[in-house]
Amino acid sequence: MAQTGTASTEKTTFSRTTTVSIEIQAPAATIWQILTTARDYPDWNSTIVSLDGEINTGEKIKLVSTLDPSRTFKLKVKEMHEPGKLVWGDAMGQRTYLLSESDGTTTFTMTEKIGGLMFPLFASKIPSFDQSFEQFAADLKKKAESL
Repeated sequence: MAQTGTASTEKTTFSRTTTVSIEIQAPAATIWQILTTARDYPDWNSTIVSLDGEINTGEKIKLVSTLDPSRTFKLKVKEMHEPGKLVWGDAMGQRTYLLSESDGTTTFTMTEKIGGLMFPLFASKIPSFDQSFEQFAADLKKKAESL
């Protein structure tokens, strides 16, 4: 996959997977710190209204997105492997952040898969994540490269 910051989405009857990948001129440890400090998300990430809680394995966080500011997503942090992998989600979906560093450049990849047996009943009501993912990646790149 190209690390251009352009999102792509794959759809099936029972799921939808959106992915974005971008190269960031910063160490993975710097990006990891940004991604795991919940209280700072609204300061650097224009796709997030709020993110409450602690980003630690097993903890619950509450996320409000600009895609649907009337809804609070209650998510569980499922995996953390510093500074390479962070996974959170709920019963309907899972978001994975991956960091891969080489020669001072880090490739950031974010993938979210949502779905299940009931997915076809409400899939048309879920907005596309492509633009939001592209903005998230651009915001993260700007923040990390400014440090």
